[in-house]
Amino acid sequence: MKKPGYYSSGEFARMAHVTLRTIRYYDKHAILKPSLVTESGARFYTDADFARLQQILLLKYLGFSLDDIREMTINDSDYHFMADSLNLQLKLVRDRIEQMQLVEKAIQDTAEAIQTEHTIDWSKMLNLIHLTGMEKSLKNQYQNASNISARINLHSLYSTNKQGWFPWIYDQCQIRPGMEILEVGCGDGTLWTSNLSRIPADIHITLSDISEGMLRDTRRALGSEDGRFSFRPFDCSWIPFEDERFDLVIANHVLFYCEDIPAVCREVRRVLKPDGRFLCSAYGSRHMKEVSQLVQDFDDRIVLSANKLYERFGRENGSEILSPFFSRITWQLYEDSLLVPEPEPLISYILSCHGNQNQYLLDHYKEFRSYVAKKTAGGFRISKDAGIFLCAK
Repeated sequence: MKKPGYYSSGEFARMAHVTLRTIRYYDKHAILKPSLVTESGARFYTDADFARLQQILLLKYLGFSLDDIREMTINDSDYHFMADSLNLQLKLVRDRIEQMQLVEKAIQDTAEAIQTEHTIDWSKMLNLIHLTGMEKSLKNQYQNASNISARINLHSLYSTNKQGWFPWIYDQCQIRPGMEILEVGCGDGTLWTSNLSRIPADIHITLSDISEGMLRDTRRALGSEDGRFSFRPFDCSWIPFEDERFDLVIANHVLFYCEDIPAVCREVRRVLKPDGRFLCSAYGSRHMKEVSQLVQDFDDRIVLSANKLYERFGRENGSEILSPFFSRITWQLYEDSLLVPEPEPLISYILSCHGNQNQYLLDHYKEFRSYVAKKTAGGFRISKDAGIFLCAK
């Protein structure tokens, strides 16, 4: 007997304006499983399943393969996941619009060249082919944006230090009018969007990231018409600026991801003015240790990070790594902890990590969600061990 609030496969397909064959295909390939399967094998869906179907259909429209979609979506209708998903989908749509505008211009330029010069500029044609293949980078961009959003969201919601990490970082920068500032690995630009009203008018800030997608997100968030900011994609092991250009260089949670940290330090020192400063953040060995223990207790095969980032560059060894390149190196701790009262933001954070967790959690998602819900019911406390090194040239 059909339960109230449940739709048969056929009803669900008609309401969603897709074919029953499509619904069955998504079920068979574990992309969209029904909320209820009866003993007789009848499959039923709920209103909550429409949210996941919407996400699947939009990602498919944007050019992602079904294998990609399976990796990029979570079967959870909680408002945290839905809101985050919609925000990231909006970014992807805007990126696709920008890409198609570039494709449009490339086609126009090539067509005009053929008409006026009666020849084909093969470099422009190759550029067009390159642009039409840009969707291959969207998956990584989506995942990077999703990961950054999940990490920032957990801290912004539940930090016991109410000042917040990014306003605190801004205070440590001691920004004054007339400064030339470079941020390497700027991510989505939250340092600046969260302090926008505090930034002097007479200043120039160059934001860089190895990901052009991240820079597009940052440019949109800050507004391309804001003359205080410029945007340059590059790898920070080779900074494309002249010597002694900047008063301040910022690397917020960046150095431990760099393949050649000494090369980055050399480049930062080179582009700093003689009295310039370098601000770089890092974690210590105790940072978020309760989260690792949480997932290990659920499944001891899970490792949230294949590499311990603080061992590459952290609170304990940062001064030693920086000392060949900078003087007057000081560590400043950001006093903080987290008290998490609900499971969803914590689960998002866990799934955003760079380890093997998805291999073991996604197939047991409902069980894991129930486990985390019990752990957070009375408030789950998480230690933080993060801060900044302030260095003089």
